[in-house]
Amino acid sequence: MNVVLVTGASSGIGAAIAIEFAEAGWSAMAAGRNEGRLEEVAEVSDNISTWTGALEESEDCDELVADTVEEFGAIDCLVNAAGVLIPGNAEELSDDDWRDTLTINLDVPFFMSRAAMPHLIKSEGSIVNIASVWGLEGGQRALAYCASKGGLILMTQAMALDHAGDGLRINAICPGCVDTPMLAGRAEDLDKDVDTFLAEAAARSPNGRIASPEDIAALVLFLASDAARHITGTAIPIDGGLMA
Repeated sequence: MNVVLVTGASSGIGAAIAIEFAEAGWSAMAAGRNEGRLEEVAEVSDNISTWTGALEESEDCDELVADTVEEFGAIDCLVNAAGVLIPGNAEELSDDDWRDTLTINLDVPFFMSRAAMPHLIKSEGSIVNIASVWGLEGGQRALAYCASKGGLILMTQAMALDHAGDGLRINAICPGCVDTPMLAGRAEDLDKDVDTFLAEAAARSPNGRIASPEDIAALVLFLASDAARHITGTAIPIDGGLMA
């Protein structure tokens, strides 16, 4: 049985990814901060195990990888789904806002990838980084988020080139609006009713809808599969045609 390690798996996109893989027959290590929500995710499938803790320090990432290998014996796919959006422009963001965003959105994927690399090379596996369309273009009052996601995309591409010869595939996906707690938080930042905000976001999308977390999870599962064996170094928008 293949093994996937998913960060940010206590809610939203990360939770959907852990469930999608488990239902496809993979063993899934779902990692996050919220133990209660992780337990709810694990109730969906016997294939899901959980790991609760913060990952801001590289030692924490090393521990998570080691615990995953100890439990399952291997890692075939790493999904870096943990992320944070702290709203603000250059005048509004504090030092801590900037550093916290870069730590969670960029440092942690690097620490996790570095720690898992020997196991992924051994299994000729894959890494999927959850970036954003705001890593491909700017967004208002999302300066730190845009910078971190843009960096994550370039890190993905550079790492993919470094390890293509090892049989390791590394890709990023770039969601647009997704119906998650993060998007609800964006509505609150703009002082808008959440349902109204979601309806407006759907209206801006060429296909008239916003993504569900399950839409994102399906793409991640594809990129981890043998069907995507010739895909590496990409940053794939999944946005209903918005970037087109």
